[in-house]
Amino acid sequence: MPIKVLMPALSPTMTEGKLSKWVVKEGDTVDSGDVMAEIETDKATMEVEAVDEGVIGKILVAEGTDNVPVNEVIALLLEDGEDESALDDVDTSSETPPKEDKEKTDASDKDSKEEAKKPEKDDEEKSNTSDDTNKSKQSKSMDKSSSSDKGDGDRVFASPLARRIAKQEDLDLSKIDGSGPHGRIIQRDVEEALKSGSAKAGADASDKSEKSEKVGAPAAPVPPAGIDKGMLDLLPDYEELPNSGMRKTIAKRLTASARDVPHFNISADIEMDALMALRKELNGREGADYKISVNDFVIKAVALALKRHPDCNVAYTDDAILKFDRVDMAMAVAIDGGLITPIIKDAGSKGLATISSESKELAGKAREGKLQPHEYQGGTFSISNLGMFGVKSFNSIINSPQGGILSVGGAAPRPVVKDGALAIANIMSLTLAVDHRCIDGGTAAGLMKELKGILEDPLQLML
Repeated sequence: MPIKVLMPALSPTMTEGKLSKWVVKEGDTVDSGDVMAEIETDKATMEVEAVDEGVIGKILVAEGTDNVPVNEVIALLLEDGEDESALDDVDTSSETPPKEDKEKTDASDKDSKEEAKKPEKDDEEKSNTSDDTNKSKQSKSMDKSSSSDKGDGDRVFASPLARRIAKQEDLDLSKIDGSGPHGRIIQRDVEEALKSGSAKAGADASDKSEKSEKVGAPAAPVPPAGIDKGMLDLLPDYEELPNSGMRKTIAKRLTASARDVPHFNISADIEMDALMALRKELNGREGADYKISVNDFVIKAVALALKRHPDCNVAYTDDAILKFDRVDMAMAVAIDGGLITPIIKDAGSKGLATISSESKELAGKAREGKLQPHEYQGGTFSISNLGMFGVKSFNSIINSPQGGILSVGGAAPRPVVKDGALAIANIMSLTLAVDHRCIDGGTAAGLMKELKGILEDPLQLML
């Protein structure tokens, strides 16, 4: 019996993903551990390894396919001694659906059986339905495109995934014929309706008539959500760049954080001459196999400051403030299409050389899209550094549910007053943003004071 290769769940919250690339092709022999495909989630692209050995008999999901549900069969693997004829009778339905989906399916099937027992409405009664009634039902159907009722009172049975896609694309499920068990609408049916445009909510007879009169006329561009159509008319021509899953996730999380988290910001200027001298000395040591960056110093300094001020290494919940027993430092890394925050676990207990090595490795994997979920999920505090772009200072949005984030500007020569005399020193500006629900102003100021003291006396980092 051919072995089913399933769409894996690459994180605890993953329900679907994009099969971005097949590394193998039909007819290839694979051993356990061989990379078969690359799966793109909302955070990263990860490799899928074979768990069995055999020959790729059939690829069921083409590369580039988006919204592939977890546990869907994506390929069939022929075992030793099997040929292509073994593929004929294989059931390629999804394996072990999530409990929630299974419960919904069972409920839908139960409803279907119960509904089948109900007598159908008389045809004459249906024909006598008034236009107003029809319009009213059409309106209800528009408002409940993913609900369980059709406009004529019949039930609509659809998988949870089909309902989710229909809701996202504003499709009327009552206008889609299901090909699943008991006429249930499944993902394939919704995607076909989406391609044909036959199930758009609100497409009543008057709309169709109006559209038929305008055949050949160019369709009016649909303005992006949140932008007034009249404003778009005043702008030059534009190209629409569809949002990736990562971009949608970033937008959702940052919007929620900026809206719901009361940000409190404080800033400080750091004299960096002593740190720059120490960095030069460490990197210039004979036989050194590391190159410590300013950001590495900042990561270590922030971790040390948080260990000394644990009331800032916290997260807010409605029931309690969570105080963490170690500092897991998330560092913002810009990648194609978005931003990701790989995490240096227990940064406070690691030396500068180790932090330097880990940060470079994680940043490289992030840019290649090879981070594993445990390498970017979690974190108790974040650092965002734009100093390499010549940025003096900026404010960051907190990466909720974390309690704070530090924005790091670039170090540059500035005039300062030392011992009553004007002098020039390398100054770096830091801006700390904290969640005011769990970190008070005085507490945040204490953390910033501690951080300033460590960075201006960097030998503390060597102790």
